[in-house]
Amino acid sequence: MKRLRMKKRYALVLVLALLAILFLKSDWLASWMYPVYYKEDIRASASNYDLEPHLIAAIIRAESNYVTGRESRKGALGLMQIMPDTAHWVVEKAGFAKVDDDILRHRADVSIEVGAWYLNSLHVQFEQNAVAAVAAYNAGPGNVRKWLEAGSWDGSMDSVKDIPFGETRHYVQRVFYYYNKYKDLYPRF
Repeated sequence: MKRLRMKKRYALVLVLALLAILFLKSDWLASWMYPVYYKEDIRASASNYDLEPHLIAAIIRAESNYVTGRESRKGALGLMQIMPDTAHWVVEKAGFAKVDDDILRHRADVSIEVGAWYLNSLHVQFEQNAVAAVAAYNAGPGNVRKWLEAGSWDGSMDSVKDIPFGETRHYVQRVFYYYNKYKDLYPRF
């Protein structure tokens, strides 16, 4: 009986020590839980289009969790989950070399560049309102424009609960959750 109590005490001390180490090394744990891949590509595209790299990283995390080769049920492709029609429009408007769906799906640098160009165009359309731009990235600029014009949503983070599409409402919340995490964890992106 005494031996069993001693083993339980040792086990409890071990568990407490492990928890203490995890809490003391929370930055390490947090960066393990919220990694950023393709940093150079993200930095380059962010710089090309005057965007915050943390925001691009947050969109990638929300869209594909950094896994290349993804295709959504709706047909969105690559790391940044761009719809093929949107990608082809971006390629034409931006004057990029021809990008086919397979390249968009599998090449991280291409997906990031096309997605960043599109995100920048949304920033411009919505007068540098990052929250509205992120909502438009998910729901389309036409839907967001309708919500803003009808007054059903004012385009702010404080009123995200008023976004009419549940998927977009949760998407915006998730992107800005990751955005804030990344800003805290990687201040010098």
